[in-house]
Amino acid sequence: MRSVHSLGAKERIAPSSTAAKHTGHPPRGLIGDAYPAVLHSRDSPCHRAANRPVSSLAFPSPDSCKILSPVPVSQTNSRVVYAALKSCGIGLLSALPETWLVHLIRMAEDDPEMILVRLAKEEEGVGVSAGAHFAGVKSAMLMQNHGFLASVNGIVSFAKLYRIPLLMLVSYRGHFGERDPWQTQGGSSTEPVLRALGIPYLFLDDPQKVARRIAEAQTLAYSSLHPTALLLTRELMWEES
Repeated sequence: MRSVHSLGAKERIAPSSTAAKHTGHPPRGLIGDAYPAVLHSRDSPCHRAANRPVSSLAFPSPDSCKILSPVPVSQTNSRVVYAALKSCGIGLLSALPETWLVHLIRMAEDDPEMILVRLAKEEEGVGVSAGAHFAGVKSAMLMQNHGFLASVNGIVSFAKLYRIPLLMLVSYRGHFGERDPWQTQGGSSTEPVLRALGIPYLFLDDPQKVARRIAEAQTLAYSSLHPTALLLTRELMWEES
């Protein structure tokens, strides 16, 4: 078994004497004699870690990887959305893991009547839905709004060009209440891009209206042979107090 060894005395990189003379410190990024107690002591944490066999390294167990606190995504409203999809005859869903979609993906995975296609990137879902359409299977894409933005080329050059009735359910991240900085830019770009592409869209923000709006979006997608989008809002998907 391979072990990780520290550098021997001859292999350590000494600082430039000129740099040390002018600054009083070794050059940045070089290991020198400025910290002999840390680098050279066999009792130091650095030395022990560097000489520890790979076989002794502690890797997390499956139990330690469990979510410590529940994600505040509404299971109840996720069931409402999933039931609405099923009532519209949806037999195939494509998706990537996403916080707001976690329950919908699990429901599809546990449903023997549903085909769940896990994607490597969202744009692949356009081709999956096109294939399903040609095979006579109704489908929907589950994605985050950043995934929608990443799928524009496939939507334009495939779904729109070849008139695919693409139904997209998009988690609308990056608006009031958003805590993740990396989600904020997608929120301001989603609707302008939908409008620029001429894609009709509605908001899913009230569980009482979910079934009707999903049915209406699917009906328009099939009558126009054109993509439609439903934006899953924080009001619907989040249960944070």
